[in-house]
Amino acid sequence: MQQAFWKTSAIILLMTSVASGQSLGDVARENRAKQNVENASGVQPKVITNASLPKNPTPNQESQDAPPAPSATAGNKAADRRSAQQRLAEERAAEQWKRQILAQKNKMATMQARIDQLNASIHSPNGDTQYQGPYTRNQMLQLERAAQIQQQLDELKRKLDQMQDAARRAGMHTTVYDP
Repeated sequence: MQQAFWKTSAIILLMTSVASGQSLGDVARENRAKQNVENASGVQPKVITNASLPKNPTPNQESQDAPPAPSATAGNKAADRRSAQQRLAEERAAEQWKRQILAQKNKMATMQARIDQLNASIHSPNGDTQYQGPYTRNQMLQLERAAQIQQQLDELKRKLDQMQDAARRAGMHTTVYDP
């Protein structure tokens, strides 16, 4: 990032110096002098690599890792950086909540489709198996399986409600906990 900045600034400086009639050597000396002054100030930028990042940061962990404000003169930059980090952490948390809730809803939809499929496959001679009871052993087994899946579906619904309440309490927007 810093190299790209220096390359860009060198190109801009070169273009302005050519227009003003400055020689390339003068431009290079000025650029080197600016680099030496900035390097001598002792403020080295923190380099963050993929290896130094945690695999799945939590919002609390990320805010604890935020560097303290270096000085009063750089306070605005540090505050902007912290607020940007906080927004990024909030967006990650919102995406994680949304992903979990959608996965739960997909599981529920799959189970409901399976229950509907089982109920559709149960046929009595009169067409009312639910009210008259199953006539064959296979129909009885399918009804029992549908009842088991319905219990699992009810448990998933309770978990979904808990997840949505937790997201709501975490301050997430409606689009996150009710996509």
